[in-house]
Amino acid sequence: MAKFGGYGGGMNMNNLMKQAQRMQRQMEEKTKELEEKEYTVTAGGGAVTVVMGGNKEIKSLQLAPEAVDPDDVEMLQDLIVAAVNEAYRQVAKEAQDAMSGLTGGLGGMGF
Repeated sequence: MAKFGGYGGGMNMNNLMKQAQRMQRQMEEKTKELEEKEYTVTAGGGAVTVVMGGNKEIKSLQLAPEAVDPDDVEMLQDLIVAAVNEAYRQVAKEAQDAMSGLTGGLGGMGF
Protein backbone atom coordinates (compact mmCIF):
# COMPACT_ATOMS: atom_id res chain seq x y z
CA MET A 1 0.00 0.00 0.00
CA ALA A 2 1.35 3.44 -0.93
CA LYS A 3 2.20 5.90 1.81
CA PHE A 4 0.44 9.27 1.48
CA GLY A 5 1.26 12.64 2.97
CA GLY A 6 4.84 13.00 1.76
CA TYR A 7 6.22 15.26 -0.96
CA GLY A 8 8.87 13.24 -2.65
CA GLY A 9 12.22 13.30 -0.84
CA GLY A 10 10.63 13.41 2.60
CA MET A 11 9.63 17.10 2.45
CA ASN A 12 6.62 17.67 4.65
CA MET A 13 4.04 20.43 4.47
CA ASN A 14 5.60 22.35 7.37
CA ASN A 15 8.96 22.56 5.60
CA LEU A 16 7.26 23.58 2.39
CA MET A 17 5.41 26.40 4.19
CA LYS A 18 8.64 27.60 5.83
CA GLN A 19 10.37 27.70 2.46
CA ALA A 20 7.47 29.61 0.92
CA GLN A 21 7.51 32.15 3.77
CA ARG A 22 11.28 32.56 3.45
CA MET A 23 10.93 33.08 -0.30
CA GLN A 24 8.18 35.65 0.27
CA ARG A 25 10.37 37.60 2.73
CA GLN A 26 13.29 37.52 0.29
CA MET A 27 11.05 38.74 -2.54
CA GLU A 28 9.72 41.59 -0.38
CA GLU A 29 13.26 42.61 0.60
CA LYS A 30 14.44 42.48 -3.02
CA THR A 31 11.42 44.48 -4.18
CA LYS A 32 12.14 47.19 -1.61
CA GLU A 33 15.83 47.21 -2.61
CA LEU A 34 14.93 47.54 -6.30
CA GLU A 35 12.42 50.34 -5.63
CA GLU A 36 15.15 52.37 -3.92
CA LYS A 37 17.51 52.16 -6.91
CA GLU A 38 17.80 54.79 -9.61
CA TYR A 39 18.34 54.22 -13.32
CA THR A 40 19.85 56.94 -15.50
CA VAL A 41 19.34 56.70 -19.25
CA THR A 42 20.30 59.07 -22.05
CA ALA A 43 19.05 59.37 -25.61
CA GLY A 44 20.23 61.35 -28.59
CA GLY A 45 23.86 61.31 -27.50
CA GLY A 46 23.03 62.95 -24.18
CA ALA A 47 20.39 65.35 -25.48
CA VAL A 48 17.83 63.83 -23.11
CA THR A 49 18.57 62.30 -19.72
CA VAL A 50 15.96 60.48 -17.66
CA VAL A 51 16.40 59.33 -14.08
CA MET A 52 13.80 56.74 -13.09
CA GLY A 53 13.34 55.13 -9.72
CA GLY A 54 12.93 51.40 -9.34
CA ASN A 55 9.29 52.11 -8.55
CA LYS A 56 8.96 53.21 -12.21
CA GLU A 57 8.46 56.88 -11.39
CA ILE A 58 10.46 59.49 -13.27
CA LYS A 59 12.61 61.39 -10.80
CA SER A 60 14.08 63.86 -13.26
CA LEU A 61 14.18 64.72 -16.92
CA GLN A 62 16.98 66.88 -18.31
CA LEU A 63 17.18 68.40 -21.76
CA ALA A 64 20.40 69.70 -23.26
CA PRO A 65 19.85 73.25 -24.56
CA GLU A 66 20.86 72.22 -28.07
CA ALA A 67 18.09 69.59 -28.05
CA VAL A 68 15.43 72.28 -27.83
CA ASP A 69 14.78 73.27 -31.43
CA PRO A 70 11.41 74.98 -31.86
CA ASP A 71 11.41 73.90 -35.50
CA ASP A 72 11.82 70.20 -34.61
CA VAL A 73 9.67 69.50 -31.55
CA GLU A 74 8.86 66.01 -32.84
CA MET A 75 12.49 64.91 -32.58
CA LEU A 76 12.69 66.07 -28.97
CA GLN A 77 9.46 64.24 -28.19
CA ASP A 78 10.84 61.07 -29.77
CA LEU A 79 14.06 61.34 -27.73
CA ILE A 80 12.09 61.75 -24.51
CA VAL A 81 9.91 58.75 -25.30
CA ALA A 82 12.99 56.67 -26.18
CA ALA A 83 14.78 57.57 -22.95
CA VAL A 84 11.74 56.91 -20.76
CA ASN A 85 11.04 53.59 -22.46
CA GLU A 86 14.65 52.46 -22.08
CA ALA A 87 14.66 53.40 -18.40
CA TYR A 88 11.45 51.43 -17.92
CA ARG A 89 12.96 48.40 -19.71
CA GLN A 90 16.01 48.52 -17.44
CA VAL A 91 13.87 48.64 -14.30
CA ALA A 92 11.65 45.80 -15.52
CA LYS A 93 14.58 43.61 -16.58
CA GLU A 94 16.41 43.98 -13.29
CA ALA A 95 13.22 43.24 -11.34
CA GLN A 96 12.52 40.18 -13.48
CA ASP A 97 16.09 38.91 -13.13
CA ALA A 98 16.05 39.43 -9.37
CA MET A 99 12.75 37.66 -8.86
CA SER A 100 13.56 34.73 -11.13
CA GLY A 101 16.80 34.31 -9.18
CA LEU A 102 14.81 34.07 -5.95
CA THR A 103 12.06 31.81 -7.25
CA GLY A 104 14.30 29.56 -9.29
CA GLY A 105 12.11 30.03 -12.35
CA LEU A 106 8.80 29.28 -10.61
CA GLY A 107 7.09 32.25 -12.26
CA GLY A 108 4.47 30.05 -13.85
CA MET A 109 3.34 28.84 -10.42
CA GLY A 110 2.11 32.21 -9.17
CA PHE A 111 5.30 33.27 -7.40
